[in-house]
Amino acid sequence: MKRLVYYLTVGFILISGLTIAQSSKQKEVIIFHAGSLSVPFKQLAAEYEKRNPDVKILMEPAGSLVCARKVTELKKPCDIVASSDYFVINELLIPNYASWGIRFAANEIVIAFTDKAKYSSTIDSSNWKVILLKKDVIFGRSDPNADPCGYRTVFTFLLAEKYFNIPGLADKFLSKDTEYMRPKEVDLVALIESNAIDYMFQYKSVAIQHNLKYIELPSHLNLANPALNDYYHLVSTEVTGNTPGSKMKVTGDYINYSLTVLNDAPDKEEALKFVEFLLSQDGKNIFRKNGQNPLVPALSEQSDKIPVQLQKYLKK
Repeated sequence: MKRLVYYLTVGFILISGLTIAQSSKQKEVIIFHAGSLSVPFKQLAAEYEKRNPDVKILMEPAGSLVCARKVTELKKPCDIVASSDYFVINELLIPNYASWGIRFAANEIVIAFTDKAKYSSTIDSSNWKVILLKKDVIFGRSDPNADPCGYRTVFTFLLAEKYFNIPGLADKFLSKDTEYMRPKEVDLVALIESNAIDYMFQYKSVAIQHNLKYIELPSHLNLANPALNDYYHLVSTEVTGNTPGSKMKVTGDYINYSLTVLNDAPDKEEALKFVEFLLSQDGKNIFRKNGQNPLVPALSEQSDKIPVQLQKYLKK
């Protein structure tokens, strides 16, 4: 009788332990996101996990083009891709890996620096071209083949040449300090903070999040004004395509961030709930707090394919 009681007790403990383990297992949402989204996404994830204790948000920041290639080339499992450029999702992920994209936030290109930068007390919106081209000044930018901030910086150089009517200006910028190019824009922050470089071409939101000084550029150069899209469209560059050795043309456009839930997302239902939170008023407030204006309403070129629960956030 004692032996029977023993086995029944052990069996109950094992079953109970298994039940507890199963019930306590967290759902996981995997997000590949642009480096410039690191701060707001960390805050979004913390708040979402607080409201949903059974969910863990796993995030991998990288240049947006690299994020897409993790899906298309490396076949890494992922639920959500959030890019700093809607072009990346539309061109590299739709239709084979995703069915839709939603543009949800804006930004602009600035020149960021600290007090330690050479000529930091004299640089302004009128003389930055001269100062950044000085031999004793070093500036950084991100890699156009990995990061939209990189090719947007190229657009800024090309637009500046047109805007100021200075032939050869873009080439002078493009050929200077290339050894300080980095895979994504947030990698440049460490170079600035360690005084390895004096200035960087950066998103305004990143400069604000890291308490950096910055110079705002004219609207014709900063890629922030949708009304100037025809002017931005005058410039373009080529970047690495979605297959090894290929190239694709990228044309100037105002800065807007986009996201999607992949067709084969491991947990599509939970991923959509997270996107819904991101697009909600609480999510918008997190972006505003971090110097990044949400697009209200959100935009999409695939509005007929947007999941029902997200349609209320789109322009009708």
